[in-house]
Amino acid sequence: MTGRHARRSPVPFPVVLVALASVIGVMLVAGRPGTSRDDARAGNESGAGTRAPAGSEPGVGVGAGAPAVSGALGGTSAARGTLLIHGTGDVSLDPDYIPVFRSTGYAWAWSGLGGLFRRDDLTVVNLECPATEVVDPETKQFVFRCDPAALPVARQAGVDVVNQANNHAFDQGPGGLLDSLARIRAAGLVPVGAGANQRAALRPALFELGGWRVAVLGFDEVLDPVYEVAGPDRPGTAAGHDFSLMIGAVRRASKRADVVVVMIHWGVELDTQPRPYQVQEGHALSDAGADVIFGGHSHRLQPLSMYRGRPIFWSLGNFVWPHLSTEGSTTAVAEVRVTPTGRYLARLLPATIVSDGHPVLG
Repeated sequence: MTGRHARRSPVPFPVVLVALASVIGVMLVAGRPGTSRDDARAGNESGAGTRAPAGSEPGVGVGAGAPAVSGALGGTSAARGTLLIHGTGDVSLDPDYIPVFRSTGYAWAWSGLGGLFRRDDLTVVNLECPATEVVDPETKQFVFRCDPAALPVARQAGVDVVNQANNHAFDQGPGGLLDSLARIRAAGLVPVGAGANQRAALRPALFELGGWRVAVLGFDEVLDPVYEVAGPDRPGTAAGHDFSLMIGAVRRASKRADVVVVMIHWGVELDTQPRPYQVQEGHALSDAGADVIFGGHSHRLQPLSMYRGRPIFWSLGNFVWPHLSTEGSTTAVAEVRVTPTGRYLARLLPATIVSDGHPVLG
């Protein structure tokens, strides 16, 4: 995102509504053996345990009436249960941007979800600001600073992982970013996508959930300022325009986990479909081992696709955000279920930002 947007006049929306109607509520099913990723790699060499055949995979913007995607199922793991993962688009907990929080409190941000995130195994959100008391604003048009006091409330609402790989995490400079990462951890949340150096920024968060080993990574391709990218000895966000760093991080994570979740900030604001380069990158990340991809930055909800049996949510739009327009307030929660036999079921749960900072399901 470019920052704190002024309220815009509505743009033509019929195309978006048609795309959403074709996606939201449609469940896409894909399969893979319920083996560990290392076992699956070994199985691929002999032709067993492969992803769903490419010929059965829908492309970008799977719609109603598309055939369900299902791959061959192999062995099962008695120790594994069904894994339920949620992801959201942009979250702002900046009381200067959403002043209503000063009167409602930060629980207002999550009160329209019916406790959804408390009933899953993992929730990943994109925090579009540093949560810090450091005031050291970058020289840019729009600068955000979230309230650290909002973090424990997010944790109580069921949020688990906070992505800082975006173009506003660096808004209060390197000191603000590092302070934000520390405060996120202190609140019982796990940050991804940024760190004290490149190695830390690319490091996955690892979880043991219901018999599954899950890794979560965050990547940022939208740079503002351009020097916000973490270097060997410099704090910042993960990867920037070095796509090879992302591929390497995914491959390393896939060796340690059964399920790899990637949240990536990419694309162009106000786009309602992914651009061709995003499709290429999404497929490459999936081929490298990403099982679930949550995209963001466009401030518009984009379709869900399945690629080789794995979901790619191209953009989850806004979530905890001001109500700036009908288009920008039409959103969803990404939901992914991984069955004990390794099948992936993905869908978008419709939601609307009914008022500033207040998304409501349904």
